[in-house]
Formats: sequence, C-alpha cells, structure tokens
Amino acid sequence: MTRKEGLFLVTHADADSVTLRDVVDSQVLTLSANPGFEVGSVIEATLEAEPPMEVTYAVADLAAEHEIPVEVVDLEPTQQATDIAAAQPVGELTTRERAGIGELHVLTVPDGEAAATAEAVAADEETIARAGRLGVDRVEIRTASGVVSVRYLPD
Repeated sequence: MTRKEGLFLVTHADADSVTLRDVVDSQVLTLSANPGFEVGSVIEATLEAEPPMEVTYAVADLAAEHEIPVEVVDLEPTQQATDIAAAQPVGELTTRERAGIGELHVLTVPDGEAAATAEAVAADEETIARAGRLGVDRVEIRTASGVVSVRYLPD
C-alpha cells in the first residue's frame, strides 16, 4: 500500500471528505473520511492509500494538528523591513531569514495599496502553507505607506 508522510494543509473539509495539500511538494490528496479536520489546519501525518484503486487516503498516524494564525496587526514594519523596502523598487519582494526560526518578507506596493495587499496575503492559503514549511507558530503582517511586512514567527 502507498504511504505518504509529511506536513499537510487542509484546503477543504466537509462531513464526508478532506482535501489536503502537502506543504513541501504541493501534492493534493483526498481523505475518504473527515476525522475532524477543519480548513486552514496544518497536520503532520502519515497517510495510507485505500485499496483497491488507491486514489483516496486515510490517516494512518496523526503526529500533530494545529492552527497557524495569520493576523494583520496595527503596528509599523520594523526598522529592518523599512530599510529593505527603501532599497527596492515597487512590486518587489525580499525574503530574509530571521535569527532562529522564521522568515521576514518585505513587499513594496504602490501608495494606498498596503492594506489591500496585507488582506490578500492574510487570505492566501500559501501563507499558511509556507508557515507550516518553516515550522513557525504564527504569521504577523504589518503595513506602512508602500510597505507590507510579513513576519513568520515562532511562539
């Protein structure tokens, strides 16, 4: 039987089934039953394909399940983020590793578009998938005129 071990983002969940996306390779898998997962959860699990066709999976082992909150906060970007933004043109993205665990992403956007961009980043499931890959516990989004700072942070 085919097994897949990894970290998965729950992209769809209803009473009868669940759709998962592997946060590393983006493979999409369907669980034939919902063991209680909710959209937006990140699970670390071993999945086993169900016979005879092996097109759906079941959870063979659930190591962890957690939510990764993504929040737009009412704080200015840090000095580091502001300095990065000042050195890049509008429409660019710079990624920096944080000391310890996590990353900092700095996006420069046209004036007046920071709030809308922050909301779009917060609503994008890839933000949670990236947080899962990085092993962080939360995502904090800060804005200023022309700047959106996305901080992937440990607890």
